[in-house]
Amino acid sequence: MTMITNNLPTKQLQALDAAHHMHPFTANAELAKKGARVITRAEGVYLTDSEGHRILDGMAGLWCMNIGYGRDSMADVAARQMRELPYYNTFFQTTHVPAIALSAKLAELAPGDLNHVFFAGSGSESNDTNLLMVRRYWQALGHPEKNIVIARKNAYHGSTYAGRSLGGMSGMHEQGGIIANIEHIGQPHWYMEGGDMTPEEFGLMRARELEDKILELGVDRVAAFIGEPVQGAGGVVIPPSTYWPEIQRIVDKYGILLIADEVITGFGRTGNWFGSQTFGIKPHIMTIAKGLSSGYVPIGGSIVCDEVAKVVGENGDFNHGYTYSAHPVAAAVALENLRIIQEEKLIERVQDDIGPYLAKRWAELADHPLVGEARTVGMRGTLALTPETGTRKPFASPEGTVGYRCRERCFANDLVMRHVGDRMIISPPLIFSHDDVDELVKRARKSLDECYAGLKADDLLKAA
Repeated sequence: MTMITNNLPTKQLQALDAAHHMHPFTANAELAKKGARVITRAEGVYLTDSEGHRILDGMAGLWCMNIGYGRDSMADVAARQMRELPYYNTFFQTTHVPAIALSAKLAELAPGDLNHVFFAGSGSESNDTNLLMVRRYWQALGHPEKNIVIARKNAYHGSTYAGRSLGGMSGMHEQGGIIANIEHIGQPHWYMEGGDMTPEEFGLMRARELEDKILELGVDRVAAFIGEPVQGAGGVVIPPSTYWPEIQRIVDKYGILLIADEVITGFGRTGNWFGSQTFGIKPHIMTIAKGLSSGYVPIGGSIVCDEVAKVVGENGDFNHGYTYSAHPVAAAVALENLRIIQEEKLIERVQDDIGPYLAKRWAELADHPLVGEARTVGMRGTLALTPETGTRKPFASPEGTVGYRCRERCFANDLVMRHVGDRMIISPPLIFSHDDVDELVKRARKSLDECYAGLKADDLLKAA
């Protein structure tokens, strides 16, 4: 058998990658010319690449590595479960211990009457489940015409067909279109779209777009509203304080289902087990993934309230599921991840210690001439890049030009910090220390300085 190791020369690894590996959300032809950065090891909050660079991971992988890299107990649990029961499904009136235990644990942790779990392999798959489940719920109640789901522009709900349709990213919709009976309203992005309104006024205005859309479409047609408590891929959009209470009032008034996409905000990211608790949301369904296993294995799910589970469960077969729903190895690893989060009191730490410290140090970046806004919620942060501080004006260059340049400087300085348009975002592991935060801010400032100098040299510090 031909084996590939981490010891091959970087150029050889890059050539093999370019020849055969299609990267997600990537212009693969361009990447092939440049060569992908080859990550070979990880421990704690640091990555190591094939050239020996030690990289501070400010994104927790892809928003998921909550407990950090290199946890031996996670590998031990996976190995033990593989030896005992490496796989079985739960389709044919069967179950297994990891599925039972994880379902019970999630019901214990989830707020309110969210007591039932439908497992999937990812957040994208789980949002496919949610779309089908809410339509099946209303169909079972005798209202099949109640099948429209309202989502938000610039939201991200996955890359499956249903997920990308529920999401509000135009670039994704341009490639393949979207599923019928999905509508979008504006996002609560005050910095970019608030104009002369206060954040509080803007939050109410954007929330009331939901009510306007329900009335436009007809109450008898609208099944559900879906939203991330804090938009992630849209740029860590932290909503104004008025937004979610008004959304809750509207869904309650019109009796539609509320889906909280907790794929990123779940499992401690905002300083509570779930972002819904941070923002006072009472969802009927929560989408979970990422932090459920801290990225060690793929797993996702939908946590469902008593009412929806009862209606769906009492009206014949729910004709939906995945080969790897409640995979025993994934479920066992997820349970170990939840144990670590609880026993190490990581959520309390985010709320009382490292979260406030990150907020303090991150806010200091607001004094940089390239930064118009520096905000955090829990262990997530966002920087708005601007050509004129204090104005909220965008750059004259095409959106994303400056953000990409800043991201490249971050990577050159061995820091993973993502860009969304001309906004820089972070989502560090929950195990970050004060020293890690200090190092992140140090490398971020250096990258901002270098980006600013490059923009100045290229005459790109111009407002639209």
